[in-house]
Amino acid sequence: MSWLHLAILSPFILAVFIPLFYKNFRRIHTGWFVFPLPAVLFGYFLHFIPMNQNGDVYTKTLKWIPSLHVNFTAHIDGLSLLFALLISGIGALVILYSIFYLSKAKEALHSFYVYLLLFMGAMLGVVLSDNLIVLYSFWELTSLSSFLLIGFWYERKKSTSGAQKSLVITVFGGLSMLAGISLLYIITGTFSIQAMSSQIEVITSHELFIPALILFLLGAFTKSAQFPFHIWLPDAMEAPTPVSAYLHSATMVKAGIYLLARMSPIFSDNAVWFITVGIVGSITLFWGSFSAIKQKDLKGILAFSTISQLGLIMSLIGVGSAALHYDYLDDNFYVIALTAAVFHLINHATFKGSLFMIVGIIDHETGTRDIRKLGGLMSIMPISFTIALIGGLSMAGIPPFNGFLSKEMFFTAMTNVMEMDIYHLETWGVLFPIVAWIGSIFTFLYSIILVFKTFTGAYQPEKLAKKPHEAPIGMLISPIILASLVIVFGFFPNILAYTIIEPAMSAIAPQLVQGGERFYINIQFWHGLNLEIAMTLGVILLGILLFVTLKKWTKIYDLLPKKFTLNNLYNGLLKGIEQGSKSITSFFMTGFIRDYLVYIFSFFIVLVLGTMWAKNAFQFDFTNVAPIGVYEAILALVTVAATITTLLSKSRLTAIISLGVVGYTVALFFVLFRAPDLALTQLVIETISVALFLLCFYYLPQLKRNKKLTFRLTNFLISLGVGVVVTLVALSANSNRLFTSISEYFLNESYREAGGKNVVNVILVDFRGFDTLFEITVLGIAAFGIFALIKLQLERRNENEKQ
Repeated sequence: MSWLHLAILSPFILAVFIPLFYKNFRRIHTGWFVFPLPAVLFGYFLHFIPMNQNGDVYTKTLKWIPSLHVNFTAHIDGLSLLFALLISGIGALVILYSIFYLSKAKEALHSFYVYLLLFMGAMLGVVLSDNLIVLYSFWELTSLSSFLLIGFWYERKKSTSGAQKSLVITVFGGLSMLAGISLLYIITGTFSIQAMSSQIEVITSHELFIPALILFLLGAFTKSAQFPFHIWLPDAMEAPTPVSAYLHSATMVKAGIYLLARMSPIFSDNAVWFITVGIVGSITLFWGSFSAIKQKDLKGILAFSTISQLGLIMSLIGVGSAALHYDYLDDNFYVIALTAAVFHLINHATFKGSLFMIVGIIDHETGTRDIRKLGGLMSIMPISFTIALIGGLSMAGIPPFNGFLSKEMFFTAMTNVMEMDIYHLETWGVLFPIVAWIGSIFTFLYSIILVFKTFTGAYQPEKLAKKPHEAPIGMLISPIILASLVIVFGFFPNILAYTIIEPAMSAIAPQLVQGGERFYINIQFWHGLNLEIAMTLGVILLGILLFVTLKKWTKIYDLLPKKFTLNNLYNGLLKGIEQGSKSITSFFMTGFIRDYLVYIFSFFIVLVLGTMWAKNAFQFDFTNVAPIGVYEAILALVTVAATITTLLSKSRLTAIISLGVVGYTVALFFVLFRAPDLALTQLVIETISVALFLLCFYYLPQLKRNKKLTFRLTNFLISLGVGVVVTLVALSANSNRLFTSISEYFLNESYREAGGKNVVNVILVDFRGFDTLFEITVLGIAAFGIFALIKLQLERRNENEKQ
């Protein structure tokens, strides 16, 4: 195992020991045992930057299921390195923040950090896996671990419902992606992303290309909360704030972005990709920013702002894919869009992470996140205000912060769409800059609402659950670091240009950097008086106007029909599925064993007979069938007679004895067929069964048949059908030998391979050793369970006698 594989698996390994740390070191916050791991991982991934700057990649393969083309291949290029740094770096800051945010006396910290480590490891696995099946395994693990994190406060109904919603929607997308992976495997014969990238022409010309593309988009849209699948993200805000800061600013919601970027070389040269990704991203940008304005909960504002920002990045990926048709590097359409997407991905992690942490601090120190109860906190919490101001202005796209730079490139990319002469963009392409500009106005508005409604205005101590004060320094360290990065990346953006951004872009669009060429990246504040500057000034002026007149125009939200929302649609679907399932279940779950046997046997008859008919399996050959002897005929008659006696008996004792006769007669059949081992086993099992039946029925009342047995045609037809079908299957199987019986192999190899002449024993102990071991294990578990139940019953009986 390589160091890279160990880096991916290290969070899972550490998670095993967290309960031990929690139990044995009660005085120390469990987070201190977790914090060093992401810090070390961040340092480890940093040493790959020089390699990526040179255009090199690092790949290590660990064999897993090579016969199915599934190997754990870890691959580091510019794109995966960017995400690995975000996951480990932001992860370290979040854990440091959580140490001071979560009380070790009130919270189940061992569970929290186990879940967090599972999520961290799963995200590293997603971004560093080259094999799509391995990637999918980690992908679904992110859904499961995020479900546990969102529902961490499981005693709250909103937490559990939010966790359920996120799991349902993201797992639906994950299953869709799995179907897309299967289609790509059918086309290419490989699960390796790098190998698929070398077969782009084969993939794009295949009839399964479009279905695979759509299925991958479903996986990405659900995970990255794109419209109309965005509804899970606001409900996920019920998670503890460190979880929100980690999952919803830098990691989980970015997984869909990563997937689209990673699969972009394969899918992007298609109109469906551009139109779907570009339009869905733009709609999400607008709807997320528009919906954020009406939120009263600070985390609600941040939730919809995250949806909006993810839509922005998605739209850039879509627009960039359209620009790929300009297949020369000098044209900067694609370069600008791709640079903006990667740069804003980094910027969003910095300013949104700091804002989430500040909102957590406000909640922690005031006891509320309701913006209607807040105000006037600037003088009481000056450090928090400064951090919030930096993060808020960056999110609003105001200079001199990093958000302004990526937002300007976003405007440039969107205005360039109108100049493309593909897909008729010279006409309807004007919608992209218009939607981008309107969405940016609302982005500016919710950013200043978040900051100024909280920290300025009238102070309302009577509405607060706690007397507010500045947070302890330990809780402020992480947001201070992130806010500092907002400033540093704003003033010195080109420190990221060829260390992080350009290698990531080269991984997303390798077809444009072949032959040693590189993207030219030069990020700067001033580009002269141009359309983008005018758009920014318009955003600021209209944003301020809307903020000043907020109470007058926000009544527009009341005009929207509350019944016709996506949340109501989701709840209605769940309710319909629940009621439909209940109706179907109540129809066939009658509580009568007879009904269940009717369903099972009817299905058995139809399925088997239908299959035999479709495959023309009704072929019988009796040339090699042994003759039926006198003893076999006698035993068959005895079996039939004993069976009829069991059914018609008026005494339980008689029924048990006749049933035992059936079992012992079967044992005699084994003797006649020269299978002494099976005969002995049958005799032992039958003896034990009869004894247990006698023991149980001893305590039951006498069997009384007040009514005569009536003939039921349904029962007769089903029983006759099952008998006929089983007989036909047996005769057909004996007559159609497609290959040599495996019994010949066991007869020839038992002594030579296992040193045993008793073939049955050798099969059970050697050839099927693990199967037998697991059977014994199951029986042992069942025995312990029965023993525990009996012991518990005896203890209760003794307690009752004492009382």
